[in-house]
Amino acid sequence: MLCFSDLWVTPNLPKNIPHGDMPGDKIFINEEHVKKAQIIYPKLRRLLAEYPKDKVVVSVCGGSGVGKSETASILAYYLSNEGVGTYVLSGDNYPRRIPKDNDNERERVYRNGGLRGLVSREMLSSERMEQLTKLWLEDKDVDLSSLEANPWLSVYQQAGGRALTLYLGTQLEIDFDEVSYILAQFHQNASKIYLKRMGREKDALWYDLIDFSNVQVLILEWTHGNSDEFEGIDIPIYLCSTPAETLAHRRERNRDGKTDSAFTTMVLEIEQKKLEAQAHKAKIIVSKQGQIISYAAYRQLIAKED
Repeated sequence: MLCFSDLWVTPNLPKNIPHGDMPGDKIFINEEHVKKAQIIYPKLRRLLAEYPKDKVVVSVCGGSGVGKSETASILAYYLSNEGVGTYVLSGDNYPRRIPKDNDNERERVYRNGGLRGLVSREMLSSERMEQLTKLWLEDKDVDLSSLEANPWLSVYQQAGGRALTLYLGTQLEIDFDEVSYILAQFHQNASKIYLKRMGREKDALWYDLIDFSNVQVLILEWTHGNSDEFEGIDIPIYLCSTPAETLAHRRERNRDGKTDSAFTTMVLEIEQKKLEAQAHKAKIIVSKQGQIISYAAYRQLIAKED
């Protein structure tokens, strides 16, 4: 069980604080991140003090661009400032493919699923295949505006969306077993653990042996940090946002070259639905406005968006 003093005073944040272990990752802390961390920390502190074990895994999860990395880094700094050894683990090191290859695989899964949908309905002709190829080259096969000239495309899009849903955030895309193994080692008091590092190029792949002998809290910052696909999370924290808010964050960060594409929007919407389905497990839910809310209140927010 972790011990804390009775009184906590918010420490001043230095200009640069340690952050997650994703190669090349940069964090840009703003007032919104600080506000969220300051709201979360007192409750997290209480939960940690009540937890019966000395090694605790906390996850900070939510949609892309919602501030997981920054919030996790601030929470880790607060804990370290109180003498609690903390390590921030980035789940983005554990996809089975580097980002570019995974983007291509997502596209392949969608298109293959769409084609199979057309084939199963006996709706694929040489003319439609020719039109599809043209839409692929223009990256417009996901765009709803393409339906007006090609009504049959709705079957393709629906089937492709179903196929992509079965890929995103599953064992097919991510090595969840390795994450479970790391967290199990941590819980079992392993003094050193090999952690994977994955950059953006094929040769940017290696492992570092990290000393965990003085680490009491491991913070996993990751979109999928509350997923049912792996085990080992003790205290899940969910930073909620809508797909529109997530897209706005990605534009600000220029996260990828196709931020405004229909495909990116579809991916974010699928991820959002999966996050919503997992939200009931979170011990702390934080709204976009930086307030801790109940699961019932979260459902009301989602209902308004729908």
